[in-house]
Amino acid sequence: MKKISISNELIYVLAVIVLSFATAMLAAADLGMSMVVAPAYIVSLKVKALTFGQAEYIVQGMLFILFCVLMKKVRRLYFFSFVSGLIYGAVLDFWRMVIPHFDPERFAPGSLPLSIRIVYFVVGFLLNSLGVALYFKTYFYPQVYEFFVKGISRQFKIALPKFKIRFDMTCLVIAIVLSFSLFYGLVGIGAGTVVLAFGNGALIGFYGQWMDRHLDTWDRWERLSERFENGFSLK
Repeated sequence: MKKISISNELIYVLAVIVLSFATAMLAAADLGMSMVVAPAYIVSLKVKALTFGQAEYIVQGMLFILFCVLMKKVRRLYFFSFVSGLIYGAVLDFWRMVIPHFDPERFAPGSLPLSIRIVYFVVGFLLNSLGVALYFKTYFYPQVYEFFVKGISRQFKIALPKFKIRFDMTCLVIAIVLSFSLFYGLVGIGAGTVVLAFGNGALIGFYGQWMDRHLDTWDRWERLSERFENGFSLK
């Protein structure tokens, strides 16, 4: 079977669109967000002046500062991971503004019929894993969340899967503390959070294998690609 030719730059654009759309859909479903984005989501629910995307800017910005402190160095290309977060947050807010069911001002979390919420969760779950898998296929740095896990696990020679689990659990604990502190109960965390925690990895792996078999990826900007690949060297 002939492979589909697609540039890594286009894959990055698709990753932003798909992952932000999936996050907006999961928020509309209100059955539980992923552990990673739950802290920002909870903050956005409490602080009405902040959109979900803007809360992401704050959380990812703080995580990026921690990343630089732990790495004990700052490289200009590292900032692209934060830029990825800014782009993602802006597109996330766009989806929540233009699609009525995704707009919390029109439909408060949990107000949609349960049947619709379940459909939104299932589709959002499938697209969420696809979006992450797309990020991993391109040379552009992903959002700070994934960039932090990749960089710190390398720096301290911790197996990536083990560190990813620790990172996710830390995000979950932070989300639970925020939820009880701000709302005196669980908000943004639910059965869907558990499904995402246990199912995301397998789905991301499945999508990655499918893309390896069916996509022929190439760099439109080869020199830029080399800079990004060399820029993450920890030597």
